[in-house]
This record gives sequence, C-alpha cells and structure tokens, in this order.
Amino acid sequence: MSTRIDSYRDLVVWQQAMELAVSIYEVTKAWPKDELYGLTSQIRRAATSVPANIAEGYGRESRASYQQFLRIAQGSLKELETHLLIAQRVGITSRPAIEPLMTLSESIGKLLRLLIRKLSTG
Repeated sequence: MSTRIDSYRDLVVWQQAMELAVSIYEVTKAWPKDELYGLTSQIRRAATSVPANIAEGYGRESRASYQQFLRIAQGSLKELETHLLIAQRVGITSRPAIEPLMTLSESIGKLLRLLIRKLSTG
C-alpha cells in the first residue's frame, strides 16, 4: 500500500528537511552573537535551502528539472554538515549538540538519493 503524494509537503524527505531547518535555528540561537553574520548565517541558509529546493523542484514541469533541484538540496545538505563540523572544531558547539543534526542530515541524504534514483527509473 503506497501513500498518495498530493504535494511536496507529503514527502517524508521534505518533512525531515523542515525538521532539520527548525532544529538548526533552535541550536544556533545559543551561539555567540559575533557569529550571527558568519557561520550562524551560513548554516541557517544551507539548512533552509534543503526543504526549499525540494519544494521548488517538485513544482517544476519536468522530471529532469526536479532531479536537478534535488541535487542542489543534496549539495546544501553537505554544505550544512561541513559548517556544523567546522563549528564543532572551532569550539562554537559540541559534538553531542550536533550529533542528532548529523544523523537527521544523513537520513535526509539517503531519502534524497532514493528519490533521485526513483525519478531516474520511474
């Protein structure tokens, strides 16, 4: 039994990406104010780019265009992971603070790959 997809909002990958973006905002609220226009801004921008590109791709006319937006979302996800690791390495955040974010990011990455693959064959 398959679930009907009537909107990008029905996609588990979009739902998880939204959860990640909100979590990123929550975590970065406690970061130093002098990072607001630096790493904090970059991390937030990358995090919000993931669900936004999934949604934008869904709204495109062609399957190829949709896949391209999903690939952009994948790139933003990897950018986000890298920024989180940098934040950890420079002491802005701790490993325990970013571990759940990295785990969720990995899940989203797997779902994006699966969706891209399904669109390639479907």
